[in-house]
Amino acid sequence: MSKISTLNAEHYQWGDACDGWYLLKQDDLSIIHEKMPPQSAEVRHYHVFSHQFFFLLNGELLIEKDGEEIILGAHQGIEIPAGTTHQVRNESDHPAEFLVTSQPPAHGDRVVVKKVKSISTVTL
Repeated sequence: MSKISTLNAEHYQWGDACDGWYLLKQDDLSIIHEKMPPQSAEVRHYHVFSHQFFFLLNGELLIEKDGEEIILGAHQGIEIPAGTTHQVRNESDHPAEFLVTSQPPAHGDRVVVKKVKSISTVTL
């Protein structure tokens, strides 16, 4: 068994100059180390089948989960069940690094959604 790190893992780029490294890539489970530069964001989406867990290694992330905004600091995590609309944003002035565990893997299982503004109805 060999060690895995960002130095030898399969790498890919996504979004606004973000990086990802597959630390574990199996048919039923993936663990990805991701890095987001300052002032970057992914698109708002949900996964039909994939259940995810985000764990922040360093920096700060804002995660919108079903319309609620949650700020994660280093060594904090959040679960994102399948079917839950979410968006990860780095609104800070520093890079953020985090782990994303997905079961099953989330690639190819993403449905992009637009943010819907709530409309108040007033009855006269």
